[in-house]
Amino acid sequence: MKKIWLIIGMASVIGCAQTNTFELEGRLSVKGSSPKHTYLAITDQKSHKSYKIINQDDFDLIDRQNKTVKLKAKLIKKAVGPGFPDQIEVIEIKERGGF
Repeated sequence: MKKIWLIIGMASVIGCAQTNTFELEGRLSVKGSSPKHTYLAITDQKSHKSYKIINQDDFDLIDRQNKTVKLKAKLIKKAVGPGFPDQIEVIEIKERGGF
């Protein structure tokens, strides 16, 4: 019985140790339907998937609208349906293309 709990404990530690950080490169754009409901997003060049950036002010990303950037990000929240894309937090800007 102790072995089972030890295995479960180790599996949970390994599961918690996995990070949701990744790198992506894509074009920044503002999406949404009205001024109150707009957000800055990046569309990944490889997967063509859009991600909502939740900390755009930390890196002044709004000024880089329509530019291609390469960044390191952390997945904060998974998509919940159309119009509600994955939410990411930018950790660092790797490359600033188009400046």
